[in-house]
Amino acid sequence: MRTESPETASPRKATPRTIALWTLVALIGAAGWSVLALARGENVSAAWMVAAALGSYAIAYRFYAKFIAYKVLKVDRTRATPAERLNNGIDFHPTDRRVLLGHHFAAIAGAGPLVGPVLAAQMGYLPGTIWIIVGVIFAGAVQDMVVLFFSTRRDGRSLGQMAREEIGPFGGAAALLAAFAIMIILLGVLALVVVNALAASPWGTFSIGMTIPIALLMGFYLRVLRPGRVTEVSLIGVALLLLALVAGRWVAESSWADTFTLAPSTLVIWLVAYGFIASILPVWMLLAPRDYLSTFMKIGTIALLALGVVIALPTLKMDAVTEFAKRGDGPVFAGSLFPFVFITIACGALSGFHSLISSGTTPKMIQKETQVRMIGYGSMLMESSVAIMALVAACIIDPGLYFAMNAPAGVIGTTVQSASEAVGHMGYVISPDDLARAAHRVEEQTLLSRTGGAPTLAIGVSEIFSKVTGGSLRAFWYHFAIMFEALFILTALDAGTRVGRFMLQDMLGNVYRPFKNVSWKPGLVITSAIVTGLWGYFLWVGVHEPLGGINQLFPIFGISNQLLAAVALAVCTTLLVKSGRLKWAWITGIPLVWDATVTLTASYQKVFSSDPRVGFFKQRSVYQDGIDAGKVLPPAKTMDDMHTVVTNSTVDGVLSAVLAVLIVVVIADAARVCVRHIRRPALSTLSEAPYVESKIVAPAGLIPTKEEKAEEPDAIGAEASG
Repeated sequence: MRTESPETASPRKATPRTIALWTLVALIGAAGWSVLALARGENVSAAWMVAAALGSYAIAYRFYAKFIAYKVLKVDRTRATPAERLNNGIDFHPTDRRVLLGHHFAAIAGAGPLVGPVLAAQMGYLPGTIWIIVGVIFAGAVQDMVVLFFSTRRDGRSLGQMAREEIGPFGGAAALLAAFAIMIILLGVLALVVVNALAASPWGTFSIGMTIPIALLMGFYLRVLRPGRVTEVSLIGVALLLLALVAGRWVAESSWADTFTLAPSTLVIWLVAYGFIASILPVWMLLAPRDYLSTFMKIGTIALLALGVVIALPTLKMDAVTEFAKRGDGPVFAGSLFPFVFITIACGALSGFHSLISSGTTPKMIQKETQVRMIGYGSMLMESSVAIMALVAACIIDPGLYFAMNAPAGVIGTTVQSASEAVGHMGYVISPDDLARAAHRVEEQTLLSRTGGAPTLAIGVSEIFSKVTGGSLRAFWYHFAIMFEALFILTALDAGTRVGRFMLQDMLGNVYRPFKNVSWKPGLVITSAIVTGLWGYFLWVGVHEPLGGINQLFPIFGISNQLLAAVALAVCTTLLVKSGRLKWAWITGIPLVWDATVTLTASYQKVFSSDPRVGFFKQRSVYQDGIDAGKVLPPAKTMDDMHTVVTNSTVDGVLSAVLAVLIVVVIADAARVCVRHIRRPALSTLSEAPYVESKIVAPAGLIPTKEEKAEEPDAIGAEASG
């Protein structure tokens, strides 16, 4: 087997200019952290949160990510990736790094970074800020990049299949089962958020629907009409996207509004059909260009939000650390700061869902190993920036309004008077007139109990943008943000469905070998139908029964996602040890220990806590006692609802316990394999694909270096002479 030749860029001597630049970046980040951590009682501008985040991200990407890519993983620019070796134009397809960056970011950036930080704002702005930034640098982005690297070395194998091949059949089977079950839960939750966002929004439905034909045009443009002309197709796509956004508002205000105002059940059918089609079509035709297109809107909106914060300098009105963080009895979600703030934030710092994308579509499309740093680590930093802006949006609005929007009706009542009184008992002041005025300014009937995080984010976005563009556009920005959130989440749904298909094919391939070929047409149709059918079923029931279907599984969304991250980090640590990188195993080993501690603690509390707001089985007991006494307890409205709550609590409690046990099995089996390798390395085997020399010349980052630019003419000349 060939000895690895890692890409080692010629060492660059630090110049006074680069030293001054990075010193300035470090000072900006340090200043932001200092103000956030030391401020006591005085007003703090949200711009300091942005400064702390951007400064930390820049340093982490430049130094820590580069160290991992070139020193630890030893990425090899001469090694052909699966996209090059197995190119079949369906799932394996070498994709321009800019398009793939857009696809990967759009695929991983779902509801989590938008909703999680908004809900975590209940604890104050400081705990969330620390975890989002520190967590992504040392855990989330590391996981994404390392999983992407090892999957690329293994023909794009899924996470569960890598666990089976590298850890063993026992731990691997547990990982496969846990990963697939969690994937279905995550997809169902993402789909439900999309349905809720689009159900009464003809603007959003039209604009998002138009991204499909625009993406098809872009796909054929790059594949057939003008191959390689990424800049051209980007300009065309962005122009058409902006036109679709503007036209969406025209449609919403026209006689066509009723046509694009779809019932939730109709949206379910369309989403399931779209997920199935996107899963079986060639990746270059719809999935990659659509995700790339949506990235312009996602990153553009987040960048404008950051710019708006710098211009308007809004003040953080939420406390740095609230009393709810100390008591654990918050109205938004119950539980103490540890572990539940980490579980709630989830995707903005560390997400198991990302590991499925990093071992799903992306490793089958990446051109060069050297691009794992930009696509794996860089995309996760981009998602973390989304989470920071979501936290900013939640913390700059009046805390009284925040709690009135995010507390359930059972806590604050259904009128502005009762809400004002309830919020006052929490320690925050907001008048009934202020609550009514806040709803009127965004053209809503009411903002009370608009739980889930998305409406709160939209209010924060409208607050920032209206300070820059004028208060008369506040309602426009609010409804724009609602539509933006739906687009943000939908791109994770279609890519996730395709990844679920890969996972199921890998599982079935262990029984019937033709399924191993993920582009085998009968297999891809069958597995796509099964995956969409599973999450579609839970979604359909959830839409028709407010306490059933995917609503039943929603409470374990965060824990499931973080447990999946523990599986990914366990696989990464095992592969680092088995591939001769034992001294670097701490890079994923430390995040693994932390994530396992957090999630298993949360799982234990969810199963055994005596607080009915936290413990599933205690909640079941309380509602069962209510049934026995003939009482109806909120949020139930009828005795049938009471029985449904009992069932849901039982299912959630059992699933929490089962998933936790499966993850413990995976971690224990991974530890066994690592110890055995350290003691007797000769017994270990790696399922890494053989080395094949790459013929593709492509830059590692967005902007080619001088050396990479010099290679391109040589490659073109060699191809012509060949």
